[in-house]
Amino acid sequence: MPATVPVALITGSAHRLGAQTAKTLHQRGWNLVIHYRSREEQARTLVEDLNRERPDSAHAIQADLSLTAEVERLAHETIARWGRLDALVNNASVFYPSPTEAATEEDWNTVLHTNLRAPFFLLKACLPALQERGGSVVNMIDIYSERPLADHPLYCASKAGLAALTRSWAKDLAPGVRVNGVSPGAILWPEGEGEMDQSAQKAILDKTPLARTGNPDDIAKTIAFLICDAPFITGQIVAVDGGRSLNM
Repeated sequence: MPATVPVALITGSAHRLGAQTAKTLHQRGWNLVIHYRSREEQARTLVEDLNRERPDSAHAIQADLSLTAEVERLAHETIARWGRLDALVNNASVFYPSPTEAATEEDWNTVLHTNLRAPFFLLKACLPALQERGGSVVNMIDIYSERPLADHPLYCASKAGLAALTRSWAKDLAPGVRVNGVSPGAILWPEGEGEMDQSAQKAILDKTPLARTGNPDDIAKTIAFLICDAPFITGQIVAVDGGRSLNM
């Protein structure tokens, strides 16, 4: 028998915005599947914390989203865990510079497969379960999907493609499944290869009317609103950016 508690799958939810989104939905009574690729320790810790608050309410699944077979396995294991799926949050993404003159086919495959192909095939595999529950999908877009960031053509193209998928799915999957997107501005600065120096950070904040970074809670609450509190909203991409998109 399917569980009576609604279930959400959040990709890339072991840390940062994905983890905050998981905590927010969990506080609202949802069961969570925490997807991770390599951050096993963080994923396990998050699941243990959530299960201490409410037993058998969170479960971790590892998958490499650049591989279609792994994406399909993630969908099947997610649905099998509690016998239902009510929401899918395509949060996981890869972000790093890829100047055209230096980009390789490997860069193309890494960025486009993770950021664009994986959400498509994950939703495809989850679709029957989402349709059965009248479910909701939220895709993590980016304000750079409309006004590209220099030297990031692959990342920007992947997010522009995901924005187009969001609107296409909203038409194609209605009325049974709602599909929306969230476009963060400066919330958490990039880590690793895509890390920005202080001058780049200042330049972004100088163009942000609210003159500060946002908080992960700003994104998590927006996603929770679209999933839980917005039954007549579909096909929309909400910029949570402190007004930055006004000045790009």
